[in-house]
Amino acid sequence: MKSTTTVKIAAIAATAFSLLGGMGSAIAQIYTTQEVDQNRFLTVAAPGTVLIPYRLYLIEQRTNARPCFEVNPTTGEVNPLWTTFDFTGICGRSSDSNGYSIRVNNGDLGSQYQLQVRQSGGNLVLLGVPRDGSAPIPIGRSNGIGSNGFTEINLNPGWRVTQRVFEGRPLGHFYYTNEATLAQLLDGAPVATDPGTRPPTTPPQTLPFSDIRGDVYATQIARAVEIGFVAGFQDGTFKPTQPVTREQAVSMIVEALLKRQPNLNIPTVPLGAAPFPDVAANRWSAGKIAFARSAGIVSGDQTGTFRPAAPVSRVELMAIMRRTAEYERQATGLSTTLEPTHNVFSFSDIGGHWGESVIRMMSGYCQIATPLNERGTAFAPNSPALRNYTSAAIVRLFDCTRPQ
Repeated sequence: MKSTTTVKIAAIAATAFSLLGGMGSAIAQIYTTQEVDQNRFLTVAAPGTVLIPYRLYLIEQRTNARPCFEVNPTTGEVNPLWTTFDFTGICGRSSDSNGYSIRVNNGDLGSQYQLQVRQSGGNLVLLGVPRDGSAPIPIGRSNGIGSNGFTEINLNPGWRVTQRVFEGRPLGHFYYTNEATLAQLLDGAPVATDPGTRPPTTPPQTLPFSDIRGDVYATQIARAVEIGFVAGFQDGTFKPTQPVTREQAVSMIVEALLKRQPNLNIPTVPLGAAPFPDVAANRWSAGKIAFARSAGIVSGDQTGTFRPAAPVSRVELMAIMRRTAEYERQATGLSTTLEPTHNVFSFSDIGGHWGESVIRMMSGYCQIATPLNERGTAFAPNSPALRNYTSAAIVRLFDCTRPQ
C-alpha cells in the first residue's frame, strides 16, 4: 500500500514538474504573435510611488479621432493627452503584466522576467528583470527625464512591439519582442529585427557614435556616415536630438549631392558677392548656400534674407527636400514631377498648414515625411528638424533615387 501511494505521489510530482518546468515552451506553443504598426505605439515612463518611482505604460494610438500623446523631440518629455479625455476606443493603455510581457527567440518570458523602469544617471532605462536575481536584459532607454514625470523610452535596436495571438485571434496583450536568443541579449550581441518594420531598426555591427544607441534613426545615421555627408563632434558624439540650422541643412544636402555628382560647381569661399544679405561672402556655408540658391533648392524669405543660423523647421526641411529631388531629376534629364513611391500618409496635424501639400507629397515620395519620432500620426511641421531626422530624410532620398 505504501509502495503504491509512493508511486502515485511520484507520478503526480513528475506530471506537475513537467507542466511547470515546461511552462515557457508551452506558452510559446500556445501563443503566437502578429506585427503591429510601430508608429502607433509609445513606451512611456510615468510617475510612480516612493517605492516604485516610475511605472511603465505602453500607449497605443488606435484611431485618429484625437491624438493620445505628444512628445517633445528634444527632451523626450511626453504630454499624456490620454489623461485629458475619455480615450475609450481611441487610445489603448497597458500598465502592468496583464497588458505586456517579454518575448525572446519565440519564447514568452512573462513568467521569468518582469519589466521595470529604473533611473540611470540623467536617463531612464527599461529592463527585463529576472525573478531569480540574475542579470537583467536592457530593452530601452530615454534621452533625459521629462520635467512632468512622463518620459518616452526609446527601444534599443532589435526590439519592437508585437501583439499576442491565440488560435488566430489577436488578444489585448503585447510583447516587447526580440528575435535573438536570451544568451545573445545578455551578451550584448547585435541582432536582426523583422525586415518589415519601418524605419529599419537593425543596427550596424558597430555604431559610429555612442550616443545614437537606442535612437530610432540609428541605422540611418550610420548610413549617413557611410555615404559621407555627416560627421560627429570632436568629443565623438553625434548629438542626434540637436536642432539643425538652415545652413547646416543645406550643407548636409549639398554634401550628399557631391557624393553622387563629384563635379558639382560649388563656389569657393570667400565669394565675390554674398548669396543673401545676411550670408557674408566669407561665411563657412556661403559657397554651398550660393550653389543651393542657383540650383533652386533654397530661396530667401519675404524680406530677402536667408537666416542661416535659424533652426530649420520640419516643414521647411520638406520643402528643401522636395526641391532637391526636383533638381536631381532635372539634372539627369528626367521630369521634375515627383511620382509617389509609397502610399501618402494621413497626418493628423497638417490640415490648413501652408506646407500641407509638400508634406503629403514627401510622405509618398521615398517616405521622406514621416510622423514625429516615427510614431503616432502627427508630423509637427513647425517643430525644429533634429540631426537624427534630417540625416534620415537625406538618406531616404539618396537611397530611394540612387541609380540602379
